[in-house]
This record gives sequence, C-alpha cells and structure tokens, in this order.
Amino acid sequence: MKLAVLFSGGKDSYLALQYASVDHKISCLLTLESEKEDSWMFHTPAIEWTKLQAKAMEIDHLISKTSGVKEEELDDLGSIIELAISKYSIEGIVTGALASVYQSTRIQKICNDLGLWCFNPLWQMPQKQLLQELLSNKVESIITGIAAEPFDDTWLGRCIDSECVDDLMSLESRYRINPAGEGGEIESFVLNAPLFHKSVRIIESKKYYSNFSGRLEIKKALLI
Repeated sequence: MKLAVLFSGGKDSYLALQYASVDHKISCLLTLESEKEDSWMFHTPAIEWTKLQAKAMEIDHLISKTSGVKEEELDDLGSIIELAISKYSIEGIVTGALASVYQSTRIQKICNDLGLWCFNPLWQMPQKQLLQELLSNKVESIITGIAAEPFDDTWLGRCIDSECVDDLMSLESRYRINPAGEGGEIESFVLNAPLFHKSVRIIESKKYYSNFSGRLEIKKALLI
C-alpha cells in the first residue's frame, strides 16, 4: 500500500515511518510548518529542517505553511493530504500519534472523508517502551524543545541516549511527567537512523529558555 507520513522530524514520526516502511511503500513525507509555536496539532521546533531529513532518507517531501489556529489548521492538513493523493496516489496516512485523542480523532476524520487508511503504529505504546525502541533501533535524536518542570536549558540539544532515558524515567516518578514527552514536555529532532543514507550534523544552534520552557533553534546544519 502506498502511504504518506505526517512527518515532524521528531522521534515519534520517524519511528512510525520506520515501522510503516516494513510492509508498505512510503511515497512521501508531509510536513506542516506552523506560524504559531503553540500549535494544537503540529510539532514546531526545528520543523524547517525536515527538508534536510527528507533528503537524507531520499524520500519525496511536501511541506506547507499553516496559521496554527486551532481547528483552522485542519484545513491546511486536509489540503496537503489532497495534494499527496493527486501527486502520488497515496492510499493511506501514517501518524506518530501515541496517546493524543485530540490529534488522532481529527486526522482519522480527514482520512475518512478522503477515503484513506489511517495507520497509527505507535498508538498506546507504553512510553518507556517507545524510548527503548529508539535505543534498540539506533535512532539518534536530540531534545529541541522543553515545556515542564524541572527541565532546564541543559536539556536543550541533549542526545536521547540510554543515560537520558534513565533520567527521563526517574523524572516520571518524581514530577509525574510523560517520559516520552507525550504531554508536550519535550520535543525532539532525529539526526540519524536506519532509514537515513546520511546523517544530519548541526553546525550552529542557539538556545532560548525561560521558566522551564525553551527551544533549540538550529541555525545551520548539513548532511555528512
């Protein structure tokens, strides 16, 4: 089956892409670049660098702007999916949804209206298992956004390795966070993974942080 992947560049959308690629043809990646950092539907940190990730995986990539206004951004999502149908004759959409009913139900409705299969390979996966899947699949990713106590600026740019996973699991019990960031506590960006033909190297970046909230702005990156 020919599928398009809703791709944010983060760990969840990448892992969903890898799982879906085992039994299906990935025709393209779809990315919505929100004008609002607090979009209800879409990941925003480092979203412009998904173009480099798509190039690294040698997968066609459609990217479009969205206002990020709640509910209105769904029209933009529908439009880019319709473009993928027209250009690639896709039969379904892959999402990295893990537990967000808000996101999953709205994407499902768009797919139903367009006669597409909606595939959520990570749905309801325990968050500890998801983090372990990243490690076992050798997915190299970093934290690009934080939005919860007790995260400070040292977490921005941190590699999600075994030590980081242990720290996240420890914080789950102490601060009741979602260790995989399902509540928006962390956002991520994949630098290298099994589907990458080249890895992304960040050359220049800048941290923005205040009161347990921050993001890493990637200013320059290249493929090696």
